[in-house]
Amino acid sequence: MNAIAPQVSSRSVSALPSAEKLDHALRVASPAEIIAAALKTVGREKLALVSSFGTESATLLKVMADVDPAIPVIFLDTGWLFEETLAYRDTLIATLGLKDVRSIKPAEETLSRDDPERDLWFSDPDACCRIRKIEPLTRALKPFNAWLNGRKRFQGSSRADIPVVEDDGARLKFNPFANVSREELEAIFVRAKLPRHPLVESGFLSVGCMPCTSRSAEGEDARAGRWRGRAKTECGIHTKKTS
Repeated sequence: MNAIAPQVSSRSVSALPSAEKLDHALRVASPAEIIAAALKTVGREKLALVSSFGTESATLLKVMADVDPAIPVIFLDTGWLFEETLAYRDTLIATLGLKDVRSIKPAEETLSRDDPERDLWFSDPDACCRIRKIEPLTRALKPFNAWLNGRKRFQGSSRADIPVVEDDGARLKFNPFANVSREELEAIFVRAKLPRHPLVESGFLSVGCMPCTSRSAEGEDARAGRWRGRAKTECGIHTKKTS
């Protein structure tokens, strides 16, 4: 697919089409069509893709790069990531020709105040995610009217009924891979010859921060290794308003 020229929009968030209207129009669209529609709706300068550069991230980044490799990509460098994830980020940037990847870190003053011993992940993982993910993402998304993410319905739990487009309370949120199956995801990997996350071969099917990520056993859900032994299933960036 040829890159699409950016559409510049000066409209405020309130002047944009509603999430419900867009979701209805795009409910059976392909991931590339959904990304192209998001780009046309708000323009490149007001659209961001948020990626963890995790085990499935290469597929969405590949589709985005085919539409427009200059769409800004926000990567949350929490300070607790595996070195393999940081290396994978750099590999995918080079492989896919991504033009604008922004690595966002938590505020040092917040870490010094709220997590001076770096053990907040153990005593209060929700608070740890708040200062290392939610607050940095909220700051990073302020210039944007819409964002793209890689959630999929087949991941189950709270993601089973996600729409293609939703309103997160502050901006439009596009889920281009909402309808994608595991088989379709694998086909993108194979067809594009995408590199795999280095930890996949070691049994990590979903990779987040080191202290809260473990290997998944055979037959387990891909996200079973996240916050194992706790009721927590999401970091919060998909359940909190990102105003």
